[in-house]
Amino acid sequence: MQIPLFNTVLSWILKKRKYQVDMFLDHPVEVQNEVLYELLSEAKQTSVGKKYGFEDIKNYASFAEKVPIQQYESVEPLIERNRRGEQNVFWPSKIQWFAKSSGTTNAKSKFIPVSDEAIDDCHMKAGKDMLCLFINNNEDTEIFKGKGLRLGGSSAIYEDNDTFFGDLSAIIIENMPFWADFSSAPSTKTALMSEWETKMDAIIAETIQEDITSLTGVPSWMLVLLNRVLEVTGKDNILQVWPNLEVYFHGGVNFKPYKEQYERLIPKKSFRYYETYNASEGFFAIQDRNNSDELLLMLDYGIFYEFIPMDQYQGEESVAIPLEQVKKGVNYALVISTNSGLWRYLIGDTIKFTNIKPYRIKITGRTKHFINVFGEELVIENAEDALEVACSKHNATVLEFTVAPIFMEAENSGGHEWLIEFKKAPDDVIDFAETLDEALKEINSDYEAKRYLNLTIAMPIIHQAPKGLFYQWLKKNDKLGGQHKVPRLSNKRSYLEELLELRHSEAG
Repeated sequence: MQIPLFNTVLSWILKKRKYQVDMFLDHPVEVQNEVLYELLSEAKQTSVGKKYGFEDIKNYASFAEKVPIQQYESVEPLIERNRRGEQNVFWPSKIQWFAKSSGTTNAKSKFIPVSDEAIDDCHMKAGKDMLCLFINNNEDTEIFKGKGLRLGGSSAIYEDNDTFFGDLSAIIIENMPFWADFSSAPSTKTALMSEWETKMDAIIAETIQEDITSLTGVPSWMLVLLNRVLEVTGKDNILQVWPNLEVYFHGGVNFKPYKEQYERLIPKKSFRYYETYNASEGFFAIQDRNNSDELLLMLDYGIFYEFIPMDQYQGEESVAIPLEQVKKGVNYALVISTNSGLWRYLIGDTIKFTNIKPYRIKITGRTKHFINVFGEELVIENAEDALEVACSKHNATVLEFTVAPIFMEAENSGGHEWLIEFKKAPDDVIDFAETLDEALKEINSDYEAKRYLNLTIAMPIIHQAPKGLFYQWLKKNDKLGGQHKVPRLSNKRSYLEELLELRHSEAG
């Protein structure tokens, strides 16, 4: 197949998809209702479908009444039945793929079912739409004259009882059509290498002589790769390696802390950044305009959306609303029903609508305290459980603590900075930090992956707070009382910086 002809045909196909996107832009509620009815019809003879009477559900109100909102812990027994070989549990087609990720309160990893329908009609479709929206906004683009560099995570696939599990990125790469290698780099074989150091060297060896026109991947990992490219080539910036680079498609973590570093690495005013919002559970939204910080909610991917106002959030006991009832500027917890058999599933993310016609969103965080600057998905339960392990080993007691990220800078890794007020301090804080780090690796597989060889996250830094520091901080901010709590985890440094400054002034 001639590459120029292939890329011309691909560009034409992607532009045609824009007409379907326009359909759900013009008729969002109707499209979402159609998605719900199709999901219910498909799954009515499954175990879950029979239990909740899918066949008798004729409208959204009935669906919300009959089917409970659920978190991972509630659906895990059904997923385990499926992983042990039982089919038709929550989705009618055979499910053999499971995306492994962190985030549960009682397990190191969770396994999210990924059906063939989700691969084709959600994840693959979103990948095409990502390109479709970009080329429709940039008619003079020449990205298809070169190749797109794709960077996945730890892409090993493991087999267990005739089912397969691994990172979502690995599952997608495994299921890509044969022609994907014509427009992508590195090769599928290299992209699926599991050992990060070896894979990174192989990616660089394969791509530095290619005409790379686009990048796709998580910002923290991509930053490590790009800095290594400069080390290997001896160049001053990435454009000296890939002069025709046009766009970076990114997602997974907040991009704001990385933006300045990318602008130094890619000094090109016309360079585009396009954000995406996807997870193991599905692909949800894509930036649909140049130079925007809003994402278009994609409504025809086999996902039915509901939303819980965060000021009324009560976990599985919450009351959700459908798309037509949402309002701009309100913080919502996201609830999804999918073509992989997740029903009214509380994903744990929070979003707000920045626009209603069309429905555009911003990701605002998680339903729980968390740090996810590097894709580590560290939640409060992880931090507290790891502290318990460290305190037990070192005969220490913690009164208060807060954790903030240390953002990556040039070749320096990022990290986590802890400020802890001990009731009984450990004899050796460095040993305590090492125990804490090992416990976090054991509890959270995403944290463990990002800690690999200190490439993305280095060892945690621990500061001891003097007695009463957190109380003084709460008092200073007029937050004394039962309704106010010390922020345990944050994706920004403002709380920690205030506390460190107060510590310094108290010491002075």
